[in-house]
Amino acid sequence: MSMYNKKSIDDIEVKGRKVLVRCDFNVPLDGDVITDTKRITEALPTIKNLMDRGARVILCSHMGRPKGVFNMKYSLAPVAKKLSELLGREVPLAKDVIGEDAKALAATLGDGDVMLIENVRFHKEEEKNDPAFAKELASFAEIFVNDAFGTAHRAHASTAGVADYLPAVCGYLIQKEIRIMGGALSNPVRPFVAILGGAKVSDKIGVINNLLEKVDTLIIGGGMAYTFYKAKGYTIGTSICEDDKLDLARDLLEKAKAKGVNFLLPVDNVCSKEFSADSEPMLFPADGLADDVMGMDIGVKTREIFCDAVKNAKTVVWNGPMGVCEFANFAVGTETLAKAIADSDATSIVGGGDSAAAIEKFGLASKITHVSTGGGASLEFLEGLELPGIACLQDK
Repeated sequence: MSMYNKKSIDDIEVKGRKVLVRCDFNVPLDGDVITDTKRITEALPTIKNLMDRGARVILCSHMGRPKGVFNMKYSLAPVAKKLSELLGREVPLAKDVIGEDAKALAATLGDGDVMLIENVRFHKEEEKNDPAFAKELASFAEIFVNDAFGTAHRAHASTAGVADYLPAVCGYLIQKEIRIMGGALSNPVRPFVAILGGAKVSDKIGVINNLLEKVDTLIIGGGMAYTFYKAKGYTIGTSICEDDKLDLARDLLEKAKAKGVNFLLPVDNVCSKEFSADSEPMLFPADGLADDVMGMDIGVKTREIFCDAVKNAKTVVWNGPMGVCEFANFAVGTETLAKAIADSDATSIVGGGDSAAAIEKFGLASKITHVSTGGGASLEFLEGLELPGIACLQDK
């Protein structure tokens, strides 16, 4: 599949050429202070490589949801300031996106210089992938580099549209996502174990379907386990459940059986009487939940079974928590599993969002092969869908 074999910045000549680089600088802010700079530091290898090779670098990104108007609350000014610090040279910020100021700045760039244009979402045309806007943006440069995996599942002007007008390749962040996640999906070292959690089956239908074609073991935890329980005829008390997905859950269990996939559901659950941080944890077997309790985390025996599956794996993909992670009482299952993944010898891939946040919180990121930079994008990648921001890049 061509999604897994794209040209990168290593495959092109950049000296003296203007290069438009789409980054993901959508960082969390407190006022104008960046509370987590990870997305900026992760972009540096691509930016530095281009600068070192004499490219004239024009960076662009979105920030937040300004809804297509110039709202300075979402300005990239704090990002320009942080980039200047990290690169040890001033990174000028244009006052606009495709306007006079951006054009004037771009015209003054010398080899190895870098600049940043304002938030691309200040124009409503960005998210509509308007061709005229994309063409205008592309007119700044001679090459397009996409390094924003987090928005690669969106067909926006700055993630896909500009590729209609410029030769397009990926930066090192997207290259790494394609290599590691693409490799695991197209040619995994076995046993291949996938662990899916989170609240809803409906969010993960495509992922489950695609992974059932590829994995040896599929583990289901978190809130969506209760939809499978109910589909199997278990009582689930007041647990979260998608009643309109019971037939689908039965179909997925059947499909797993037909494919010979080891399909693991929790055998016991930590429950409580109400959804709160300080409600008392109680343990129940899977087929014996009391009527007045809700499932909040995987139980003690389940943790053992899930961790054993991970210990024997050679490739592990994890997406979605095993319980209500935001409450310490009910985060134990997720943390136990995260530690087992970190301690395993397997190639371990954690798909963005809540799972990535959990890995960071437990301080395990350095022991995971790859923590994906995109939540929604990594889900769609695991679904086997074509991501517009990657599909638009040149094949090798």
